[in-house]
Amino acid sequence: MRTKNVMTVDVEDYFHVSAFSSVIDRNDWAKLECRVEANTRALLELFHERGVACTFFVLGWVAERYPGLIREIAASGHEVACHGLTHELVYRQTPEVFLAETRRAKQVLEDTVQAPVIGYRAASYSIVNQSIWALDILAGLGFQYDSSIFPVRHDRYGIPGSPRVPHRMSLQGGKAIVEFPLSTYRMVKYDVPVAGGGYFRLFPYAFSRYALNQINERDRMPFIFYLHPWEIDPDQPRIKAGLISRFRHYNNLKRCRARLETLTSEFEFDTARSVLQGLGLLQSATEAENSAGVKHRGAAA
Repeated sequence: MRTKNVMTVDVEDYFHVSAFSSVIDRNDWAKLECRVEANTRALLELFHERGVACTFFVLGWVAERYPGLIREIAASGHEVACHGLTHELVYRQTPEVFLAETRRAKQVLEDTVQAPVIGYRAASYSIVNQSIWALDILAGLGFQYDSSIFPVRHDRYGIPGSPRVPHRMSLQGGKAIVEFPLSTYRMVKYDVPVAGGGYFRLFPYAFSRYALNQINERDRMPFIFYLHPWEIDPDQPRIKAGLISRFRHYNNLKRCRARLETLTSEFEFDTARSVLQGLGLLQSATEAENSAGVKHRGAAA
């Protein structure tokens, strides 16, 4: 029996990415051509064809403007999770602002799909050592799992040396949260990021396949894969930004969809909630929804 891995999509548009924040003012987002609806629906069609269940980490900004899209995601049998409100990096926010934005994003999503939202992923994986306090806020809001920690060294994110496997974290104040870190391939003593996104477009597909297989077969654990709707859209508008930012964003966009189609034919995928339940790290679906629903109503009150 093949390992059930996790497929995730961070539902945001091309102009939301952190790499472009210095050249695109957040106040101008509404004036730009939005392509997130069409690109997300293209992914929904692909996943339907391949029988893939996915966790969609939805940006609150998107959910407020396209509630029909979010309901469509849920109606298609996928998990709706939270990607924050404004795609601001957590370590650039105060705890008070992070709390207010995350509460609002969670509320919007839950009101839209009429179900508790128990999963969270930070913009650009920005829960790092200096913003680890965010996990306590997430647990207090009723989130049961997080998928924001990348156990790598990077200029924008990462906690090098942190656990590579899904695990339960004890937090201050007696709370706990499950962490599903972004997947890495252990090469000698180095952890190579192979979870998806820009790495999936950068590395040859043969290497991605090999590394992900090693996580399943050698490490005997599921991997978690991610991408963004704009990554299957090579015709998106080009943003004038720095060389590194443009390379990271536009590199191999034309190859991404074909690679994704191959990936979904070679590996088994399910939602983060389902896989974590199978690992015994989360409650059953009914218990989780009841628990999260109580906490959500209490927070809203």
